[in-house]
Amino acid sequence: MKLLMIGDLVGSAGRTAFANLVTRLKPKTVDFVVVNGENSAGGKGITRALAGELLEAGADVITTGDHVWDQRELAGQIAQEPRLLRPMNMAPGCPGAGWCTVTTPWGRVTVVNLLGRVFMSPYDCPFRSIESLLAREKNLGRIIVVDIHAEATSEKVAMGRFLDGRVSVVAGTHTHVQTSDETILPKGTAYLTDLGMTGPMDSVIGRDTASILTAFQTGMPARFEMGGGDTCIQGAMVDIDETTGKARSIARVRDVLPVSQ
Repeated sequence: MKLLMIGDLVGSAGRTAFANLVTRLKPKTVDFVVVNGENSAGGKGITRALAGELLEAGADVITTGDHVWDQRELAGQIAQEPRLLRPMNMAPGCPGAGWCTVTTPWGRVTVVNLLGRVFMSPYDCPFRSIESLLAREKNLGRIIVVDIHAEATSEKVAMGRFLDGRVSVVAGTHTHVQTSDETILPKGTAYLTDLGMTGPMDSVIGRDTASILTAFQTGMPARFEMGGGDTCIQGAMVDIDETTGKARSIARVRDVLPVSQ
């Protein structure tokens, strides 16, 4: 099975680039698509309507992160779409689900969304959360995909090692900066510390450069507008053996959609 994972979508530019890429690749060279959509609503959260737009464009599952509730109405809507995830290790009682299983021609595919804790809010332990899921649920399927939305590279690397041989893929999101450490870990799990960003290149991780510089230089609050220019599309392509759930290969994806398109 050919799995495409796309890093954090930022605003309408990210959504457009995602739809453009997936339309070209699916179903010819891509079988299953996971996208992190937590910044797709103007760079701040996601809405139920935008989740529908991404699913219509070809996403099979949408993951999120610490900004999942930035659009307040989503809390009352997220349960309506089981393929739109919020991180599994948020506090008990949060609406929505942190994982889902999709039936495909390649068997059952489970996608899990986790949040890191280093340099972030004090969520429940992501290691214990995923351990509990793997021990409790016996029908997840051979292919298990994990999005670890975290700030610290060490925490993401540790999660990859922790899950090596037990899941098919561990890929990080959140920093909007693609890393170059894609690898197949010793026991067969594909790993990448951060998928990167799908959003405007003339920016500071998706936001207007001038407003970000003002905030850094003055320490004063500033309204962060969206960036502009061409759109960078970043992620990873993973080839998974559906009979074992082990990854055969992983390659970074990086493309540019010119502003005129």
